[in-house]
Formats: sequence, C-alpha cells, structure tokens
Amino acid sequence: MKVAMQKTVFSVRNLTKIYDMGEVQVHALRGVDLDIYSGEMAVMLGPSGSGKSTLLNILGGLDTATGGEVAYKGKDLTKATDRELTEYRRFYVGFVFQFYNLIPSLTASENVAIVTEIADKPMPVEGALSIVGLSDRKDHFPAQLSGGEQQRVAIARAIAKNPEVLLCDEPTGALDFKTGILVLEALARVNRELGTATVIITHNADIAAMADRVISLRNGLIADVTVNAEKKLPGELRW
Repeated sequence: MKVAMQKTVFSVRNLTKIYDMGEVQVHALRGVDLDIYSGEMAVMLGPSGSGKSTLLNILGGLDTATGGEVAYKGKDLTKATDRELTEYRRFYVGFVFQFYNLIPSLTASENVAIVTEIADKPMPVEGALSIVGLSDRKDHFPAQLSGGEQQRVAIARAIAKNPEVLLCDEPTGALDFKTGILVLEALARVNRELGTATVIITHNADIAAMADRVISLRNGLIADVTVNAEKKLPGELRW
C-alpha cells in the first residue's frame, strides 16, 4: 500500500460545513474524517451535492469550515487568519478547475509566468510547460489552443510555483474523452515526477482506476475509501 509509509499532508477531523440559504440551512459536510498523504494520487468521487467541491475548497483555503479541524502538515487551517490563508494558497497549493481561467491577452508562457512571480520557490516556466507537453505551444495565445491544451497550460500554471499539493476540481469535465486522457496524463506525470500530492474530484467513476486511493462521498460524508492494488495508466482508461 503506497500511502502506508508516507507523511500526512492533510488531517481532517469531524469537518462540517453549513450554508445559510435564507431560512434554509444546507449541510454540505456532516462530519468528515480524512487524511491525505504526501505524494499520493487521490480521487474523490461523488454525485452533485455530495460535498466533494466544498471539501476541496476547504482543503485549499478557498472556503472555511463551520466546525471541526483541517490541519495542513500540522497547522490548523480552521484557526488561520485571512492573511495566513492567502499565504497558504500562494505558496503551498496549486489549483486546477473545470474552466481554465487563462488570461486571453497573454501567451501560454506569460500565463504561467504570472504565478512564478508571486511564488516562493518557482520552477522555470519552460520546465512547467515541458511537464505538460506544451513546450512547442509556449508562444500561443489561449484562443490559438484547444480546450485540452488550455487545461494543460492551467496545470502548468498551477505546478509552476512548486506546490506541495495540487487540487483539481473536475479537470476533465469540459473535455471530450480523448482530450481528457491527455489532461489526466499530464496530472499523472506531475504526481509521478514531482511527487506532488494530487487530489482530483470527479463524478466520473472510471477515472478512479488511476488513483492510489478512491474516496467516495455521499450526503456530506465519506461513504467509502478504497486502495487500488494496481493503478491504471490514463491511456488505459475508458468511459
């Protein structure tokens, strides 16, 4: 089991999140207990409304918990100030979302370079683009790139600051199968070569086969956690 000998990056205990929607309270998380380990590839599965995006956003410091504890390498994020959370997001976490959020007036290299200018220990822009297989597209603008290429630029941007953790919210959700596989191959290479703890949330159960661990959520709770004895390569996936 790959995760058994690794250090804990995230420790989540009795995590709750309640949203007030007028007179109605929505319980997005109902007492989640979870650990995420260094270097692992974890896939979070669950239908819409299961709480997976809420959990990912709290892990990334984009949202705050109602109750419970989220510790990143021993530091309790639930007690962090706004400034501490900003520094945490800037230096330690890379984000990849379903939509690429690239700046249209900047080239691929320039979109990645924005992150390296605010990072503590960035990697060279060329190196980040090389990992996702886009060295030859570095001078192209987003409008000149396919959807999959834009998503891979977004991954390069996320990893260029050398984050400890890469959090991915439906990274293939807007892509067709063939293009989605290319994006998953880029994420797998980042995890393998950089050792970045990578969490992918998706509703696509077939993607789970490439993970070290599969974390299933239902109704704001962890329903099941399984370890893949053998991981599939992204190119072996079908859906």
